[in-house]
Amino acid sequence: MAYDSFREFLSQLEAAGELKRFPQPVATELEISEIADREMKKPGGGQGLLFEKPTVNGQVSPFPLAINTLGSHRRMALCLGADSVDAVAAELGSIIKTKPPTSFREAMKLLGTALDLRHAKPKLVKSGPCKEVIRKFDTPPARIDPWPPAPDWRAPTTLSPKPPTLLNLPIQQCWPLDGGRFITLPCVVTKDPDTGGRNIGMYRMQIYDGQTSGMHWQLQKVGARHGRRYYETATRMPVAVFLGGDPACTFAATAPLPDGLDEFLLAGYLRRKSVELVKCETNDLEVPANADFVIEGYVDPREPLREEGPFGDHTGYYSLPEAYPVFHITAITHRKDAVYPATLVGVPPMEDFYLGSASVKLFLPVFKMNFPEIVDIALPSEGVFHNLVFVSIRKSYPMQAYKIMHGLWGMGQMMFAKYIVVVDHDVDVHNTSEVLFRLCANTDPQRDSIFTKGPADVLDHATTDLAVGSKFGIDATHKLPGESHKRGWPPLIRMSDAVRKKIDLLLKASNP
Repeated sequence: MAYDSFREFLSQLEAAGELKRFPQPVATELEISEIADREMKKPGGGQGLLFEKPTVNGQVSPFPLAINTLGSHRRMALCLGADSVDAVAAELGSIIKTKPPTSFREAMKLLGTALDLRHAKPKLVKSGPCKEVIRKFDTPPARIDPWPPAPDWRAPTTLSPKPPTLLNLPIQQCWPLDGGRFITLPCVVTKDPDTGGRNIGMYRMQIYDGQTSGMHWQLQKVGARHGRRYYETATRMPVAVFLGGDPACTFAATAPLPDGLDEFLLAGYLRRKSVELVKCETNDLEVPANADFVIEGYVDPREPLREEGPFGDHTGYYSLPEAYPVFHITAITHRKDAVYPATLVGVPPMEDFYLGSASVKLFLPVFKMNFPEIVDIALPSEGVFHNLVFVSIRKSYPMQAYKIMHGLWGMGQMMFAKYIVVVDHDVDVHNTSEVLFRLCANTDPQRDSIFTKGPADVLDHATTDLAVGSKFGIDATHKLPGESHKRGWPPLIRMSDAVRKKIDLLLKASNP
């Protein structure tokens, strides 16, 4: 399902009972975070939250703020216009497994699949709602309107808000020790200067003043790779940031796609409709026409880096200050009825757990293409995305679990996984208790574990050095001959199917 606006998605959430509104003023300084944190930690992720009158330094913003809108399995499914994320993953998996046709009938079936995918390619349009209000910073605004009353999000106001800067958007200070206010859900658009390949990443942005922010693209991210090429040639790097619009684009920005694969292709496939793009006002980058906000600008490689942070991060700890590029704002455009989207990270579980879970489900078919023995993968919330990975496999030969560990460590963002636990196919990896039972029962610590080294998450404060660390893999599968287990392997205690069925019938008859 394609959403024409972020507001349309919020309406869908409310109709499904997945949205809670706060009509009273609530401060963007810490107060929204406290409410959101309590909501995210409710069973199943609570509800999405809409703050109709967020305040900035005590002044009501003309823009509502929405948070935790993707923070449950159901809201993620609504984002993708499906009954469940599993259904989307199954459909994508069937396409990936498509083989070359061997008959006319198969050719027609394959053609139907191809036609179904024709909407995936983004298309350029002349203008869109994201340009209803345009503020360029190379010249002073012709007129500055006073702050209007906060609009009712269901009945958008026609009043123009005060020309925006980074200081009057409802940008949060999330946690007490944060270095300032941070944009937490920015979709950052960059292009490879050599190939023209586009990337949309999500890198937090600390606000320095009305026209500058930090650009926290980490060492291993694609945006940082693009940046290094501009730094090598000492040429100004165009950057665009969009917020809101169809949430499929926001999800695509967080997805672990291979470098060079356009996230707008994934968004177009998920929404079953091409993402319409418009050119920015002050650079040649393209952004979704239905976005709520677009922040245009550049990074100048001739300029020294600037300290960014601290920031209360998804690790559950504050990431310490580090030097990052400065993003200079040349324009801000937005819809007249814009809603500011935000998220909050911290001690898990938080909204990002559901985003990560959806990505794992969606790309599980890709993992299975490379490793057919994989049954399922889970990233428990306690592992804050990639620190802890549970994998179940159909084991058929000795040391197969180690093959999976090394293979996963070599795949994209799985390189950041600190701990990988491999279990047998009959284990539900989404049940942490069941995995821990097998881990404790099926392992000899010295025999069934391995240490190795590799890249680490820049945000991991526990590593001895920045961005490099060690990995620990555990083989919790049953042991086969050749795996240094010299005794017989006992069977797991299970009741026979016949007895189970008989008792099911007996209990049903006893409790009609």
